Amino acid sequence: MDTPNQILILFAHPALEKSRINRQLIRAVQGLESVTIRDLYEVYPNFHIDVKAEQDLLLTHDVIVFQHPFYWYSSPAILKEWQDLVLEHGFAYGHGGTALRGKKFLTAITTGGDKEAYCQKGYNRFTIRELLVPFEQTAGLCGMEYLPPFVVQGTHRLQERHQIDQHAADYRAVITALRDDTINWEQLRQRKHLNPKLDWLLKQPEVTHYA
Repeated sequence: MDTPNQILILFAHPALEKSRINRQLIRAVQGLESVTIRDLYEVYPNFHIDVKAEQDLLLTHDVIVFQHPFYWYSSPAILKEWQDLVLEHGFAYGHGGTALRGKKFLTAITTGGDKEAYCQKGYNRFTIRELLVPFEQTAGLCGMEYLPPFVVQGTHRLQERHQIDQHAADYRAVITALRDDTINWEQLRQRKHLNPKLDWLLKQPEVTHYA
């Protein structure tokens, strides 16, 4: 069996006890082999980020995931602080800054507004992909491949347990496929979002043709 990819999920939610969706998403991937979950608000309640420890974690993982609610078209404050301190010149970018080159980067976010709110004619005027451009550019500057985001939208309207459970199962499926490198990369790179439909997700088995 090939060595699995090591997944690092940098999780940022300032009020996890009030969360309905992110709490279920993170529970869905807890305990997965080769998946490290870093709850930044739990580890750094005073925002005193250990830069060396965080950089060491980045070095030992292949896929970096930012999971968080989409606050003011960006991330919760601690994740911004993490980026400002950890992604240093000479480490993540700039002269000699090649530590993250070749790694993959995924944003996994939740939004209160539904899909229709995130378009040119919608309430928020821009698509999710347009609003995530700063994250995409950050990945590019660091030499990482930016993957289409995993997005759960319209969370205010998600009341049925089976709907939430389905999103959690989808998240687990995506993280597992990234870990095991069973992603259909050709299909992936043509998509704007990873979800909600995941029928494309896995590599198709090779078909042997006999003369």
